[in-house]
Amino acid sequence: MTHHLSRASQPRRRAGARPLRTLAAAALAVGLAACGGGGGEQKAQGGGGQGGGKPPPPEVAVVAVQPQSAPLITELPGRVEASRVAQVRARVNGIVLKRLFREGSDVKAGQPLFQIDPAPYQAAVDSAKAALAKAQANLSQAGALATRYKPLADARAVSAQEYVAAQAAQAQAAADVAAAQAALRTAQLNLGYASVTAPISGRIGRALVTEGALVSAAEATQLALIQQIDPVYVNATQAVAEVARLRKAADAAPSESAGVRIVLDDGSELPQRGRLVFSDLSVDPSTGQVTLRTEVANPRAALLPGMYVRIRLVQGRIDNAMRVPLQAATRGPQGDTVIVVGEGGVATPRNVKIAGADGTDWLVLDGLKPGDQVIVEGFQKMRTGAPVRAVPWQGTAGAAAAKPAAGAAAAASAPAAASAPAAPASR
Repeated sequence: MTHHLSRASQPRRRAGARPLRTLAAAALAVGLAACGGGGGEQKAQGGGGQGGGKPPPPEVAVVAVQPQSAPLITELPGRVEASRVAQVRARVNGIVLKRLFREGSDVKAGQPLFQIDPAPYQAAVDSAKAALAKAQANLSQAGALATRYKPLADARAVSAQEYVAAQAAQAQAAADVAAAQAALRTAQLNLGYASVTAPISGRIGRALVTEGALVSAAEATQLALIQQIDPVYVNATQAVAEVARLRKAADAAPSESAGVRIVLDDGSELPQRGRLVFSDLSVDPSTGQVTLRTEVANPRAALLPGMYVRIRLVQGRIDNAMRVPLQAATRGPQGDTVIVVGEGGVATPRNVKIAGADGTDWLVLDGLKPGDQVIVEGFQKMRTGAPVRAVPWQGTAGAAAAKPAAGAAAAASAPAAASAPAAPASR
């Protein structure tokens, strides 16, 4: 009986264990479903993030151009030339005894520079003085004889022939006196030429002869060179086509050529303004250019003869010119171009006509309309014909100020990031 009861109780225990297994399987299925549903949601969200809209158009800096009056400036290369140049040469023969100046110094007109041996010329002066005295004595004697013969000739006490001979002797003696005076002046001039003086005021260079050198008047031996460098001239050449174009553009504007600026090799401008004093009317047939001459005050000798400089010449004014920064335009053999923001915010190239530069801007005569937005910065990020987002250009000063500000912000954020506590690692 005991065995019967144990067999009867076994089915009851199996029947009670089956619902527990069913509940465990259902719970596991729910958990898996929940995990599967979460993964699907994440995939859906991730797919939605990757398949979003197009990237925004690149940002470019632009300037809105407006017509305005601007000076017509032309920059030309030029060469400095002394306003006056004098070659000091020997006018008599002789030996140079002394040099009476310091090389490279400023000299005044009439200042003695060299002393040539004056002894032979002093002797010539003395001889000429003696010859003059003799001629004057002969004139006195001939004049006295002619005076004494005059009343005798009137009284017919002497013959007319004797009286005429006395008058001729007087005239010949007077001529001898004049010749002796001329010879004396020549001798005195040669004696004066023995002391070589400066013909003009200016700066003298090195001596081309030394003491003891033999100089010759026949060969006109050069002794030194004097150049007047205050003021100086700056000679430049300009192409005929450029002259014609600039004159055509400046027909309606008065000339402002009095304000010529001189630009040195280091890019700085001379404080003194130049003045255009000469514009050649003929054209050099070999180069097709016209010569321009500018006079510039040079009190501190900043400009020396032979230096190469640049002149900025204001040749008039342009009305309705458009100013664009230098970096906004591209110049080439085919023409000049800029890129503007056209309809729909699309970057569009535009052919323009540039008259010249004024400072950091190009002066555009044709190709732009008032209000056109010319792209100045951001060329690397854009494509021609693609949309762009235009922002006002801040200029070089704004860009330079933005860089230190960005650097300061980065430096300020670096300590904050370093001081922030590290996130705990996930297990």
